Amino acid sequence: MEGVIDALTRNLLTRKAGFDWTVTEFVRVVDARLPPRVFYKHCPELQTLLAATPSGVPVHLQLLGSDPQALAANARQALSLGALSIDLNFGCPAKLVNRHDGGASLLRRPERVYAAVKAVFDAVGEQIPVTAKIRLGFSDRRLAIACAQAAEAGGACQLVVHGRTRDEGYRPPAHWEWIGKIRHRVKIPVVANGDIWTLEDYWKARTLSGCRDVMLGRSALADPWLAPRIRHWQRTGARLPETTWPMRAGVLKEYACLQRQHLPERIVTSLVKQWLAQMRQGNADAERHFQRVKRITDLTTLLDALVVEAPTHRAPVHEPKM
Repeated sequence: MEGVIDALTRNLLTRKAGFDWTVTEFVRVVDARLPPRVFYKHCPELQTLLAATPSGVPVHLQLLGSDPQALAANARQALSLGALSIDLNFGCPAKLVNRHDGGASLLRRPERVYAAVKAVFDAVGEQIPVTAKIRLGFSDRRLAIACAQAAEAGGACQLVVHGRTRDEGYRPPAHWEWIGKIRHRVKIPVVANGDIWTLEDYWKARTLSGCRDVMLGRSALADPWLAPRIRHWQRTGARLPETTWPMRAGVLKEYACLQRQHLPERIVTSLVKQWLAQMRQGNADAERHFQRVKRITDLTTLLDALVVEAPTHRAPVHEPKM
């Protein structure tokens, strides 16, 4: 979720009940301890008393790297700045990250997963939790269980599993049943992740994986009311109404209002369109609006256009050939 889940996005997404905790964009660790300003940039919530969003949802700090000692040094730095926990990213499928020996690239050798987690656990594990996120492997699933067990053996107290390999990227489907295979082979809690776009997906993911909890990523951006919808159903057994376009547009406008206090308007324009592009997943209204506004370069014009109803085009009907 690099580049899309910053502190302001976390603020907006957690204003309604639904999330138990959130995770930062990854802090990239290479071979040295990073200065405090880097951590504050990725996680300004560290500067608050509770290291939480304004609505009180805890924010966990995520590190991405491959050098165990550098990861340990930065975990200690994060701890000194008030981090609530350290999450280690072994799931990022980005080619640039993988070429530089980060993210999912470590899944090719479970012993490297173990070494990274163990170094961080030895550095901070007695004081704050250490967790990890993995995929089902790099090119195939042969090492999925071994990598999960390596993270557990290293000291991870919780594991988020994205139900695809690195090579599968984000192509559907996510293999929730494979997350269940991992869950049966480790003793720590496992959280299911991947392709949970609707309330029905949430139930299927839980059923096939056997996991109690799920993590939402891109789907939380696509539908900012998905987590509240899930929480409402958990508590009442009733379904909330579907998210309307005015609700989505309202989130985008509020996001722009917050961002323009700190960033140039041309950058805010790009960020708003980036979030709108995420909302296109499975939503025809968002798709129509995106196509209508994607070339607008002025922020005020863009925000005004968001509240204008997008035209609906009916697809031509063709008689089937006999």
